[in-house]
Amino acid sequence: MIDEEIERETYGRKTQQMDDRRRQTEKTKGLQRSPDGEDALDLRVGFFGNGESQNRTSTDQIEPIVQYIVRTGTELLSTAIEKKMDGQQLARKPRVLCFHGFRTSGKIFEEQTQVWPEFVREKMDLVFVDAPFPAEGGLEELGVAAELFDPPLYEWFQANKDFSEYRNFDECIAFVEDCMTRIGPFDGLMGFSQGAFLSAALPGMQAEGVALTCVPKIKFVMLISGGKFGGSNFSSPKLAPNAFSSPIECPSLHFLGEKDFGLTNGIELLDSFVDPVVLNHPQGHVVPKLDEKGSETMIKFIEKIQELL
Repeated sequence: MIDEEIERETYGRKTQQMDDRRRQTEKTKGLQRSPDGEDALDLRVGFFGNGESQNRTSTDQIEPIVQYIVRTGTELLSTAIEKKMDGQQLARKPRVLCFHGFRTSGKIFEEQTQVWPEFVREKMDLVFVDAPFPAEGGLEELGVAAELFDPPLYEWFQANKDFSEYRNFDECIAFVEDCMTRIGPFDGLMGFSQGAFLSAALPGMQAEGVALTCVPKIKFVMLISGGKFGGSNFSSPKLAPNAFSSPIECPSLHFLGEKDFGLTNGIELLDSFVDPVVLNHPQGHVVPKLDEKGSETMIKFIEKIQELL
């Protein structure tokens, strides 16, 4: 019995000595055994040993520390990215259907917007289309349009000289809805001149249920040299008598030119929208160049729209 106790005591001392040597070896390599049995770095060991200064650090000591830092940093970065993706979606570009002016074309409108800085244009996904009807009349009737632009030229609808009667307006609305269905979806609309009149009317017509009933709700409009049907200078097409009967709540950006012959129409249009954003410029009936303030106004408006998407 005594011999067995002495043997167990001797075995226990040997086991303890082996454990002590193993721990010392792990410390020398810059590792310590954690309570749960997994290897973890003790950053003090290898740089300061047991609290005492050392003059040099071996490669074997530094390598596991560097590996630990890299691995931990990668894991933290990955976790941060995952949390960010879970908490918020990356902002996407608004997709915009663009309506050109009277007797021009989608290609011409796209060229006209090239006067905007690239950092503004690249914030949006702009899609330019041609109106459904070829421009009517000969060179004399086409007037300035024939002098400024190369054919083919198009128009969205027609009207008599005092804008009291319209032709092909219903067909125009059907064409727009078909276009939005085929190549959509779109978040918003942008129009110049006749295209701006059309863009301004569509949110109210959609809300009333007389247009764009099969496509997503229009989230915003950008109106360059626009106006409104039923205003002081224009009657309303039969399909759109109530387009502006209620305040239009979708965000709107209005380009108003100081020298634009249609400036009063654009100012009158502002009252039909809730909280319109206005971009004033010193130019005429054109897609205007943007100064620093104008670019800032557009960027802020686009960022506001991105929050809605």
